[in-house]
Amino acid sequence: MVEGLVIALVAVLCAGALYVASAARVIRQYERGVVLRLGRLRENVRLPGFTMVVPGIDRLRKVNMQIVTMPVPAQDGITRDNVTVRVDAVIYFKVVDPTNAVIAVEDYRFAVSQMAQTSLRSIIGKSDLDDLLSNREKLNQGLEVMIDSPAVSWGVQIDRVEIKDVSLPETMKRSMARQAEADRERRARVINADAELQASKKLAEAAGEMSAQPAALQLRLLQTVVAVAAEKNSTLVLPFPVELLRFLERAQQQPAVEEAGTGRTGLPSSVNGPTAQPPSSAGDGATMQPPSSEGNGATAQPPSSAGNGSPLPEAEVPLPDARPPEEPAVPQTATPPAASSSAERPFAHH
Repeated sequence: MVEGLVIALVAVLCAGALYVASAARVIRQYERGVVLRLGRLRENVRLPGFTMVVPGIDRLRKVNMQIVTMPVPAQDGITRDNVTVRVDAVIYFKVVDPTNAVIAVEDYRFAVSQMAQTSLRSIIGKSDLDDLLSNREKLNQGLEVMIDSPAVSWGVQIDRVEIKDVSLPETMKRSMARQAEADRERRARVINADAELQASKKLAEAAGEMSAQPAALQLRLLQTVVAVAAEKNSTLVLPFPVELLRFLERAQQQPAVEEAGTGRTGLPSSVNGPTAQPPSSAGDGATMQPPSSEGNGATAQPPSSAGNGSPLPEAEVPLPDARPPEEPAVPQTATPPAASSSAERPFAHH
């Protein structure tokens, strides 16, 4: 009899242990439990810790309350300015209502992923390329609002959405690189021109100060010599004063101007004096005219050439050269013919 009681007690204990083992549940700190008894939702949400359910009648669903990091697959789209891009993102969300996460949606993770993909495509089509590259904060906020609106009814709260990468075509990358290079070059030229302008103004002020004090130029020259001599080299650069070069240039130009003036005004006496006319060649019917009997010392005129009786052209006067001649030309006068003899006089009377 006692043995039967012991066996029954052992059997009850084993059955109780099996029941407890099958009914006992442990909920972690970051989880919440939703119990469905015979398919109906129990209002009380099981908190973290040890809990019991009715085996075969209750069904416990554990819901993770941690923040979930879900990558959004890259989506191809065309921006508002007709540029083909490929954008991927990441979404951070968590469950705030475990009951709705179990009852309102079949799989809240899959639902949030699909909603994020469609919202990302929509935000790409509404934005420009510059906004995708530089104004991502605004796009992230807009994408978060688009996903969070339907997710609230699922018991899910969208913490934040971040656009990770924007992939551009190779042709667009090269065009943007050329644009950036041109902009950098323009800014560099503007900065260089501004620096030259400021330097020119400072140099003009320094020149004004040095012109007021001539000794400042000499001091500057000495400073330059000291600065050059401080270097340990075998070459010494000594600046040459510009004023000395100008003085030498003026001294060299002055004799040249005087020589040029002398060559224009000082003509030789042979040009101004009377020139000898050569005697005409003896032609048919030419007669020689005897010299005049007047004793005034005038030179005899050469006879005209035979034929038309026109006088010979005068000899061309040579123009003076730019340089003064070494020896002035001696004017040549025509030699008067000798006095005719008494025998020739009757012939002259004819």
